[in-house]
Amino acid sequence: MEKINSIFDVLGPVMIGPSSSHTAGAARLGKIARYIANKDIKSVKFYLHGSFSETYKGHGTNRALVAGILGMEPHDENLRYSLVIAKNKGIDIDFIKKDLGAIHPNTVKFEITSSNENITYVTGSSIGGGAVIITNVNGFDMQITGKYYTIIAKYKDKKGVISNVTAIFSNNNINIATMKVKRKSRGNEASMIIESDDYISPDILEKIKQLEVIEKIIKIEPVSNVNN
Repeated sequence: MEKINSIFDVLGPVMIGPSSSHTAGAARLGKIARYIANKDIKSVKFYLHGSFSETYKGHGTNRALVAGILGMEPHDENLRYSLVIAKNKGIDIDFIKKDLGAIHPNTVKFEITSSNENITYVTGSSIGGGAVIITNVNGFDMQITGKYYTIIAKYKDKKGVISNVTAIFSNNNINIATMKVKRKSRGNEASMIIESDDYISPDILEKIKQLEVIEKIIKIEPVSNVNN
């Protein structure tokens, strides 16, 4: 059970819409997905599971998800117009009801197509009170809450990679809150997720990118603090 840190965790966030799970949480999921896709969004298919699929229009989940994709916060007055704004920006939107298996009922899988036709898949759940968790990115299982400064690095599994990355953090006085590493098999594709208490500057990100085995790196800022 997730720890309650403040009265706002009980009352829920300031938002537009009737439900913290279906509105605030949905907007935050969309915003995290936006950053994982590097803000380059040509079209999005939203695969809606469970409760999301049954009530997404009545609770405004559709508008909230799109608002997040556009970079809006849950309390943004323009959230209610997000579908129109996305259309005016030329972003194609499609909502599809789909059984995603034995997972949280408030779950959505994003299929985001970029301007160069690259596709990013992000699966996440709204778990109550506006809190969210990202559980899968492009086939890699993970747990990202959006509460911390976060990087997701894709790299070739090789000795010394983890120590090199953590050394960069240490040398720049950045405290690591959590770290998760996963690989498909020895010597092949692997992923590293680091959640930090401290801001990760572009310079630090560039130092990590320059490591020979790093293939791709994504930076996500706390969803409550990120601007467009």
